[in-house]
Amino acid sequence: MAEAFAHIASELVELATTLHSRGLLQGTSGNLSAVVNREPLQLAITPSGADKGQLSVSKILSIDNNCVVLNEAAGKPSDESPLHIAVIKARDAGAVVHTHSVWATVLSDLHFPESGLTIEGYEMLKGLQGVTTHEHREWVPILENSQNMSALASAVDEALKTNVAAHAFLLRRHGLYTWGRDLKEAKRHVEILEFLFEAVGRLRRL
Repeated sequence: MAEAFAHIASELVELATTLHSRGLLQGTSGNLSAVVNREPLQLAITPSGADKGQLSVSKILSIDNNCVVLNEAAGKPSDESPLHIAVIKARDAGAVVHTHSVWATVLSDLHFPESGLTIEGYEMLKGLQGVTTHEHREWVPILENSQNMSALASAVDEALKTNVAAHAFLLRRHGLYTWGRDLKEAKRHVEILEFLFEAVGRLRRL
């Protein structure tokens, strides 16, 4: 288990560094997690308040189903850890990534009255797991942000049960949450979705 955690922690650091360099995790924003063990549930997760461009493996936390820290790493898990756990349980995901891009934040505000954002007709949609045609219609639910993480986690769980085909959701004026069977797939989903958000946003400007 220790070897598995060390490997996943290294992958988290690498991905966090990459996303930070692309402007998706500025300041101390965003968080990433990956499943180390299913039964009992154990996650590797980035710490709260950390610069994602300056992470090290020693800073990655191990938490259980109740967000209790299991290892001796300094720091505390993100306040949004319950959202990661909600996604992992609802989607049987192996990794969750939360980014803070300009386009995701703007679109989450503009489309909040419709409770979501529709994206269709773009070739890049085929990068999402299970999508085989550009004619796919992707619905991205948008939830109101809250500092009550227990209530927000329940809202996330309900949204994912209602929107079973969704690959992601947005928190209003906050950012993107997406996931994958592993970190590789979650990374791909981030890249695809952030590209699509920018394409949609720029088209609206035109």
